[in-house]
Amino acid sequence: MKSFNVRVYGILVHDNQVLVSDEYIKGMNITKLPGGGLEYGEGTIECVIREFKEELNLDIEVESHFYTTDFFVNSAFSNTNQIISIYYIVKALGNFDFKIATEPFNFDKKKEGAQSMRWVDLSKISENDFTFVIDKRIGEMLNNKWK
Repeated sequence: MKSFNVRVYGILVHDNQVLVSDEYIKGMNITKLPGGGLEYGEGTIECVIREFKEELNLDIEVESHFYTTDFFVNSAFSNTNQIISIYYIVKALGNFDFKIATEPFNFDKKKEGAQSMRWVDLSKISENDFTFVIDKRIGEMLNNKWK
């Protein structure tokens, strides 16, 4: 059965840098923006707020919508799921109390679900900083927006 998978992400900019998430999922190193899957009964803004709280213990506020997928994307993990991603510009409401890595994929242990956060300079960001096709589009859009 074919289905949709809705993903919601936050673009957090601080000191001309954007926060990215390096993760180890299903045997792959991936780089994406913080966020994740929409749960049944949840709105998209509620989702990104929840994801930041779960992943970073950080309260955020959504400032504006940035982009919603406008082309077909098949899931990298399933041939029967179409991915729809929604991206918001978000603002931190608290301090950054989570660990910040300086190198990509700086995990304590490389195990399923491992995650590390790092800042990427907006003047240097590009599609090459991300793994998946939708995120690559965001990298390109961020590069154009903050040139």
